[in-house]
Parts: sequence; C-alpha cells; structure tokens
Amino acid sequence: MLSIGQLSQQTGVKVPTIRYYEEIGLMPSAGRTGGNQRRYDRIGLDRLGFIKHARDLGFSIDAIKSLIDLQDHPDRSCAEANVIARTQLADVSRKISRLRALEQELERITQGCSGDGISGDCYVLTSLSDHGLCETPH
Repeated sequence: MLSIGQLSQQTGVKVPTIRYYEEIGLMPSAGRTGGNQRRYDRIGLDRLGFIKHARDLGFSIDAIKSLIDLQDHPDRSCAEANVIARTQLADVSRKISRLRALEQELERITQGCSGDGISGDCYVLTSLSDHGLCETPH
C-alpha cells in the first residue's frame, strides 16, 4: 500500500493532481488508514500510470474517462479506443501544422532583421505591430 506521497514519487504526478483525479472519478477512491490517510494499491498505481501516460500524449480528461471506461469493460470492442486515439492524433497533427507555420513566420521575421538598426526601424518590432505583414494566416 502506498501513501499519496509515495504514489506521487513513483509516478511523477503531483499530490494535488492525484487528489483532483480522485475527486473527478478518474482515480478510484483510495482506501483510508485509521488516521484517515489515503492508501493506494497496485490498481491505483496502474490507473495513475495510465492517466499520466494519456495526459503526456495530450488526451483530454473526457477522452481519458472514455478510455478508462473501455478499459474497465474488456468485453467491448476496442474500436472506440481507436477512434479516440485517432481523434487525438488528428488534433496533434493540426497543432504541429500550426507550429510549423509559426516557425516559418518567425524565421521570416528574424531573417528580415539585420540587428543593426534602431528600434524604430526594427523589422521584428514592425512585423509584430502590423499583423498585415504576416505571410502566415492567423
């Protein structure tokens, strides 16, 4: 049995976050000692590891709830899990695309600045002041 602090150390999830996950039903309610301290078993450790990995991959709390529900019902098809994962993949792909466009725009802006003018003639400051100078849609 692990205390909440030990669970936090083993998973890298902060104590307030563990409490929050328990409060919203992502984590099962912890057992309690006579002194009312939370105690987590292997199931709690595994569940928190699952949640942390899913969060690290960018899944929303709602998506994780759905995935946990699927995990808790092994008789159901994993097609739903695949749909949730594909939706997350599409979201990540959109974000990467947006970040690449931002990277290109920042590269263009920084290349337009020689660095030896005064701030009134600074291409970076001028570009940031006038969104119309952007080549990337915003």
